[in-house]
Formats: sequence, structure tokens, C-alpha cells
Amino acid sequence: MEHLARAWWLPLVRGIAAVIFGILAVIWPGITLLVLVTFFGAYAIVNGVFAIFTALRHDVRSRIWAIVVGVLGILAGFVAFAWPGITSLALLYVIAIWAIFSGLAEIVDGIQLRKIIDREWTLILGGVLSVVFGVLLLIWPAAGMLSLVWLIGLFAILYGITLIALAFRLKKLGPQTVYP
Repeated sequence: MEHLARAWWLPLVRGIAAVIFGILAVIWPGITLLVLVTFFGAYAIVNGVFAIFTALRHDVRSRIWAIVVGVLGILAGFVAFAWPGITSLALLYVIAIWAIFSGLAEIVDGIQLRKIIDREWTLILGGVLSVVFGVLLLIWPAAGMLSLVWLIGLFAILYGITLIALAFRLKKLGPQTVYP
């Protein structure tokens, strides 16, 4: 359990990256497709790298699943950079599928974490938000990129907040330093 507490900063970094990404998307709703692709690509790569790093550092049953999701995130990021002229619909499907798979992985990880921490729900909630987000994108693909920017921004902010909350829960697991 102490190894989880020592790496509390990993979900914190992922959460902060998600919140920053979400705020940028909401602030600039008229963002061009190229910039959105760049933001998504950068976020997917950072999120994938930290997901793999977290999976390799911890002894969890769903390690392979977390690594696969991390690799898929990195690949999705590289695809976004390699083909910035990708159509809005294709990008929408890439984001939707990535959100569903990463959400499912986080639900599995959250369930595993519940065996270590009582009443741990933040990672599961983040995973559920991710799956719902992906499914909504698949159901209403004609909503348009501007609507997608707002939806992505709001999702990223909520998702980031859940990861930040998880980070501080994990930090509390560590040894408490008492100052004289």
C-alpha cells in the first residue's frame, strides 16, 4: 500500500493535464481542428505514458490492461500528430473509442484499488465518465466539432478533478510526518 502512496503524484499530473486541456478547450470554443488535434495528441501521449508508468510501478492485477490502454493512448496521440488533416468525424471516432477503452481500464483499476482502500470511488467515477463520454460521441456524431470541443473540455475538467481527488486520497496512505 505504501508504494501507492509514494506515487500519488502520478494521477495528480494526469489530472492537472486533463484540467488544463479542458480549460483551454472551453476558453477557445472556435478552436481550429489542427489545434484540437494537437491538444488531443499531446494529452493522449502524456496520459498514455503516465498510465504505462503507473502500471509498471505497481503490482496490480490489471497491469496488462493498463499498459494496453497506455499504448493505445500513445498511438492515438501519434496518429493525431501524423495526420493533422484528419476529418472531424474520424477524430471524433478516435476520441470516442479511446475514451471508452481508457474508461473501462480505469473502472477495472478502481475496483482493484477498492481492495486496498476502503470506499475508493474516484477512479471508478472517472472511468464511468470516460465511458459515458465515448458512448455519447458515438451516438451523436453529427453534433459538430464546436459542440465536441465543449464536450471534450467539460469532460476533461471533470475527469481531471476525479484524478486529482484520487491523488490526494493516495497521498494520505503514506507515512504521516509529524513536525515538532
